[in-house]
Amino acid sequence: MKEETSRLIKEFVHQNIDSFHLRRIENIKSLKLKQVLKNKNPYLFRAKNLNRADELVSALLDARQSSSEEGSFGGFLEELAIYVAKITVGGEKSGIEGIDIELKRDEVRYLIAVKSGKNWGNASQHAKLRDNFKRAVKVLKQSRYVGEIQPTLGIAYGNFKTVNTGGFLHIGGQSFWNLISDDPHFYVDLIEPLGHESEKFNEKFDEEKSASYNRLTREFVNEYCDADGKIDWPRLVNFVSGNL
Repeated sequence: MKEETSRLIKEFVHQNIDSFHLRRIENIKSLKLKQVLKNKNPYLFRAKNLNRADELVSALLDARQSSSEEGSFGGFLEELAIYVAKITVGGEKSGIEGIDIELKRDEVRYLIAVKSGKNWGNASQHAKLRDNFKRAVKVLKQSRYVGEIQPTLGIAYGNFKTVNTGGFLHIGGQSFWNLISDDPHFYVDLIEPLGHESEKFNEKFDEEKSASYNRLTREFVNEYCDADGKIDWPRLVNFVSGNL
């Protein structure tokens, strides 16, 4: 990574990553027991023999937090990719629905939709992305000066081969960051600035996480344990699935 690019990336991260950490802390502080239990599989936890309230609550919270953080950080990573393309290869944030970045390389105009990980979205969201690509290409081809257009799904991380599906280019990991930065080592160099003040935020997060575990465990014991302290599985199953 060039020195000036490195400086700009660090400034961007310093200015924007705080919001990710603050959302993590706020999310863990505001969790309610019913939020955590809703749509979870009580049969799985019974099969895993999780008979202690603290173990069960911990498993529920860890699963929820991992999913929440992946989504929250994914949004930050997508904004970072747009910024990287702008300062390195002259890309720009697209105004076309469903397209994040537009840039031109080797006489090809790339229309890039950025996703943080490979396993994003459901079938309807995938179909919508394909429709967005088709509409964007149709509009742009009305100009005889546009040249070759390449719709592209760019994935921020993952070790998989670049594939041209016929409708769009599916690219990720090192190849994606190289496309938007013209630097094959960028994907590795990017890791260092992302650690900005993470230790400070993690201390606060761990403090709030422990408090939330204790609070929700107490609520769980009051709501779903019997007088002997055993988990009342029928009551728990009824909360999650009862609908008659």
